[in-house]
Amino acid sequence: MPPRNLAYFRAMNNASFSIETTLNNLRINELNEMQLASLEANKTPHDIVLLSDTGSGKTLSFLLPIAEKLDRSKQYTQALIIAPSRELALQIEQVFKKMGTGFKITCCYGGHLRETEENNLKQAPALIVGTPGRLADHIRRNNIDTTHIETLVLDEFDKALEQGFEEEMSFIIQSIPALKKRILTSATDAVEVPGFVGLQDDAVKINFLTGEKSAALEVKMVWSDDKDKSATLFKLICALGNRSTIIFCNQREFVEQVSAMLKENGIVNVFYHGAMEQRDRDSALCKFRNGSSNVLVTTDLAARGLDIPNIRYIIHYQLPDTKETFTHRNGRTARMDASGTAILILAPHERVPAFISPAPTVIELPEKVEIPDKPVWATLFIAAGKKDKVNKVDIVGFLTNKGQLKKEDVGLIEVKDFFSFVAIRKSRASHTLNLVQSEKIKNKKVKIDIAK
Repeated sequence: MPPRNLAYFRAMNNASFSIETTLNNLRINELNEMQLASLEANKTPHDIVLLSDTGSGKTLSFLLPIAEKLDRSKQYTQALIIAPSRELALQIEQVFKKMGTGFKITCCYGGHLRETEENNLKQAPALIVGTPGRLADHIRRNNIDTTHIETLVLDEFDKALEQGFEEEMSFIIQSIPALKKRILTSATDAVEVPGFVGLQDDAVKINFLTGEKSAALEVKMVWSDDKDKSATLFKLICALGNRSTIIFCNQREFVEQVSAMLKENGIVNVFYHGAMEQRDRDSALCKFRNGSSNVLVTTDLAARGLDIPNIRYIIHYQLPDTKETFTHRNGRTARMDASGTAILILAPHERVPAFISPAPTVIELPEKVEIPDKPVWATLFIAAGKKDKVNKVDIVGFLTNKGQLKKEDVGLIEVKDFFSFVAIRKSRASHTLNLVQSEKIKNKKVKIDIAK
């Protein structure tokens, strides 16, 4: 049966949930074909396996059916979403909150105080999203009542398996006695679903994988004269200029080494990997999103799930080991009709992987390069957030009134639970910090400094 149009689903909405209102809240004009197909398939009792390319809108494709099923009269948790990373879990939570359904959602993940989540779980949320380890921990501690959960989503389930979460995922699924529907999502069709998931034999597969690179994505390569590719990377970054760039490495040690090398040579950058504390991860991504740094050095942790728009270049400093990894890395750019370029750096002993076809065009770097101009933005760390009743309006008012900034001097603001990040003009940063050091936000004096 072909997907029905949006008018059909508007007519089917119950009084407690409106897709049309949700789309208005999200500032989306219409659903794409994959999202409509998911809504149609989820009208049935069958399990769903949803396959679609990175950046195609899978999150909304399972949140909408979940929101339709949630019952306001039930004061217990009705659905659970398992995500392979903290960042993806937080992104799902953010999208659901923007939908404006009125249902409570709680996000559970490692790297911050468990007690914060325990307090949020005391009044059972209708929907819980989290990483496998933290969710399993809460279930063992009886912080999450799984008795009435009927819907389970395994988002990017192949990535969770790849990262070794089988034991935790198996425990969680076995702890849900009333489970009726499973929704699995992935950006690859190459992974077999493990038996412990309990996927029904009549599960419906929705496959919107194109198997093709974006027409807006160019793939290029540059040869390094040395096995140590750092000098080539430096020249390449200089040649690309002040454009948003992600550099992928295969190991955490290389991430920090490459970041340090670039910093020593005058290239402003941030690094990101799974061993970092959560606040440091948040800070790095925020600086990259708000333009305080145009270069992000990272592991494949950043290849999926992160909401980072307008990436112009992807650099494969260390070559991807599989076609799937290559595809997911490149999925960070050339999104939503924007163009992007993926660039491989090859040492003399390396060759283009067989799964990359056709052969990339070769870039010749100039002999002499100039270091790009430094970013015009700096990021402030403010030790107050949502739990302190602080929002973006409060921060803008504080910085314009007490910090004497104009509105155009204030950039992207991200408010977390217990702290916030805000981009301001670097030329005004020192003066503003001096002005606000003894001032209060919401009648409370808080630490304010340049984000580390």
